[in-house]
Amino acid sequence: MINKDKRHPLLEEEYPEGERGTVQITRETDYAIRCVYYLAGKTGDVTMVEEIARQMHTPRSFLAKILQKLARAKIVKSFRGVKGGFQLSRKPGKISLLDVIEAVQGPVVMNVCALDKKLCRFSNTCTIHPVWVDVRSQVEKILKKRNFAGLRP
Repeated sequence: MINKDKRHPLLEEEYPEGERGTVQITRETDYAIRCVYYLAGKTGDVTMVEEIARQMHTPRSFLAKILQKLARAKIVKSFRGVKGGFQLSRKPGKISLLDVIEAVQGPVVMNVCALDKKLCRFSNTCTIHPVWVDVRSQVEKILKKRNFAGLRP
């Protein structure tokens, strides 16, 4: 259960104006991170979509689709039936923020050329290209290091 007086920053609906950037995770990815965060606190329990949606303030139908993506990426396991629901497929410490982001929205990139040089005709001569590649590498390292065991209070 979330203590509303001490909400975790991952659960905030809006981020302060100065903290917004031009490269953002999608709302879908934000919901996925909230979902995995919640399930990380329910280690071993099978949790229904309705409970996750209610506790994480996410639309139930949208969350069900997100959970399907997380299941395909083997981040969560689904269980059918009356006592069905979802649980993490790995320990929270083995699931990184990068795992969840990539499962939902694909690779983290500042510029498409950092993902694949062939997608930009200027990559071979562009002096900025190595910067985008370095930024992508650094962001991935940070997101890979941050796991859901470390995010729990």
